[in-house]
Amino acid sequence: MLEQVILFTIIMGFLISVLLSPIFIPFLRRLKFGQSIREEGPKSHQKKSGTPTMGGVMIILSIIATTIAMTMKFSEVSMNMILLLFVTVGYGLLGFLDDYIKVVMKRNLGLTSKQKLIGQIVIALVFYAVYHVQGLPTDIRIPGTELSFDFGWIYPVLVIFMLVGGSNAVNLTDGLDGLLSGTAAIAFGAFAILAWNQSQYDVAIFAVAVVGAVLGFLVFNAHPAKVFMGDTGSLALGGAIVTIAILTKLEILLVIIGGVFVIETLSVILQVISFKTTGKRIFKMSPLHHHYELVGWSEWRVVVTFWTAGLLLAVLGIYIEVWL
Repeated sequence: MLEQVILFTIIMGFLISVLLSPIFIPFLRRLKFGQSIREEGPKSHQKKSGTPTMGGVMIILSIIATTIAMTMKFSEVSMNMILLLFVTVGYGLLGFLDDYIKVVMKRNLGLTSKQKLIGQIVIALVFYAVYHVQGLPTDIRIPGTELSFDFGWIYPVLVIFMLVGGSNAVNLTDGLDGLLSGTAAIAFGAFAILAWNQSQYDVAIFAVAVVGAVLGFLVFNAHPAKVFMGDTGSLALGGAIVTIAILTKLEILLVIIGGVFVIETLSVILQVISFKTTGKRIFKMSPLHHHYELVGWSEWRVVVTFWTAGLLLAVLGIYIEVWL
């Protein structure tokens, strides 16, 4: 029965995204919600200017509709589900505001870094407040073992750091056609398996709903992309995957399963540190996916390589937790 629920969930999430796209993409185009391309980015990306963005709205709508429908049909709405939807929608709205400022008000950088940070922290604080009131654990478990360490008052600081850092890391990965859609589908699929293994079926249903939604979006986001998810989608996905890791007590495994997001972020950090301290760049451009473009890889080759890396890291994460 539960296996059928998971199957129906991924199919429903996929179909909603696919069916929304032919309606939503022309709507975005009529509103002139087109992507502005950074001048300092790869020159090959200039031809993408004007491609409809804010497609993350379709992903979020699909996640909400699928999760609620499947939960009400086969289960009951849990606090975990409410927390997952709250963070996803909260970060999605923050990303929507950022995208709106970019494409409508023609401010290419969107929200300032300070404004975005404050929004991310406020959402994280509300999440932790509810988490704390529910009496949920403040320990972190070592993957593949029964060992855990209670972080006490430090845990809320860690939660804020994870939500802010994780959402930004996923956001940085959204730089090539289909890159984030594919890596997100893989990472959420891995967490769905692990949540199922813990009998946290509500979290598993949510994770699978995300998989279906991003795969449906990928149909129109694969190279050459007809729509971009924008910060609306990337921040929502980042907040969602971190929340799943917290609720399943797999915070450490997030670093492995979300390894592509971590590597992308590290490439930016190392690039900045190197340039400010030595005046030299480690990579031709950061995040890392742009470096490979500039050394001559085709966009599709970069994307498939990163998908493969994400799949290997996801399998490693599942192996550590389930079979090690």
